[in-house]
Amino acid sequence: MSNKPRKFKGGVHPNDSKALSASSPVQDAPLLDKYRVIVHQNIGAPPEVLVKKGDEVKKGSLLAKASGFVSAPLHAPTSGTVTAIDKCDGPTGIRVAAIEITADGEDEWGSPFEPIADWQNADAADLKQRVSDAGVVGMGGAGFPSHVKLSPPPAKPIDTLILNGAECEPYLTADHRLMLEQAEEVVAGAAIFARILGLKSAVIGVENNKPDAIEALKKVAAKTNVTVQGLAVNYPQGAEKQLIYALTGREVPIGGLPMDVGCVVQNVASAVAVNDAVVKGHPSIERITTVTGEPLVNPGNWRFRLGTPISKAIELAGGVKYQPAKLLLGGPMMGFAQNSLDVTVMKNTSGILLIPAEQVSQYTSDPCIRCGKCVSCCPMGILPATISQAVENERFDMAAQLNVLACIECGSCSYICPSHRPLNQHFKRAKSEIMAARKKEPKK
Repeated sequence: MSNKPRKFKGGVHPNDSKALSASSPVQDAPLLDKYRVIVHQNIGAPPEVLVKKGDEVKKGSLLAKASGFVSAPLHAPTSGTVTAIDKCDGPTGIRVAAIEITADGEDEWGSPFEPIADWQNADAADLKQRVSDAGVVGMGGAGFPSHVKLSPPPAKPIDTLILNGAECEPYLTADHRLMLEQAEEVVAGAAIFARILGLKSAVIGVENNKPDAIEALKKVAAKTNVTVQGLAVNYPQGAEKQLIYALTGREVPIGGLPMDVGCVVQNVASAVAVNDAVVKGHPSIERITTVTGEPLVNPGNWRFRLGTPISKAIELAGGVKYQPAKLLLGGPMMGFAQNSLDVTVMKNTSGILLIPAEQVSQYTSDPCIRCGKCVSCCPMGILPATISQAVENERFDMAAQLNVLACIECGSCSYICPSHRPLNQHFKRAKSEIMAARKKEPKK
């Protein structure tokens, strides 16, 4: 691994607006009377619900079991009674299955797992099973089950473990505060990941705009085989393929996965969740989320239980000084706009962002002026302008030939386009249309 990180091709430099919440220590959200826990919180198959209305549950009790290898179980955020199993507003605007738990106020643990105190000498398979049983997923936003990444096929040997602490999205500071306040747990989680993979070392990549977090991690990591590497501030530095290139110089092929170049990437928050699962015996039932934006009275970071409504999060941040124009889950580049305050916190809810009217740009979809800015900034080296025109003409076959499926939906092209074309939205549509068409193709 190079001592000097490489700069990946492209990228943009939006105003990071992290000062709103970066200096705010993580606060524990108070226990609520009720939680609505969305069932499907992972990429892959949804878990199978095990409880029914009227059931008594303890904190950490299993609500739904994994329904396949690429799936993740779900656990109760507190003790109480299951008062409904129905549907609620989901983060993508679709009604989704949810389990409502009315808290009993005791917040009593059900102790689902025995802590593995001597994990350094534990069997790797047992540690990986604990990661799976605890329902740990990628908490940077993707929600990919962590145990799946830790199970590369024999033909794909892994020699490098990377922890993603870049947090390149503007406004978001949850990972920053996590690394600063829980550096020991982050490093321990990295070491547990490494043991599962049979590796002796790991590297944590952090953008250089978080010097205090880098220093805190280095202080802890100095006693271990975990190293900490500062990275150039360049969005989307935290994207897997760009992070791998910056730290190793390896290029993941189009259509490939990190394991194709011997790498596994995990988020720093996932590392803390794994440490909690192994050392404390706690399943994944909470996460740190940034609640921020200029309209808020007191932006900051909170540790929320799964199932906490966005409305309660905004209340904790003091409410709003004036009416925001848009509400996002995630950051401004890759987040999803919301039309309901009833959507609840999930394992991958990294941010709750309120945007004022003056910062909301309207897509006019003016004609492309062939400036080439989108091509220059695309971190994947594809041709956004050409693909966008193919999509406008519903030539999804052409979009596929131009490698639209390689798009990581970072939004850099939309951000920089002087004609305000909805490029990222075009690519999301194209990918959806292509995958839907492929599902209809007869199996060979």
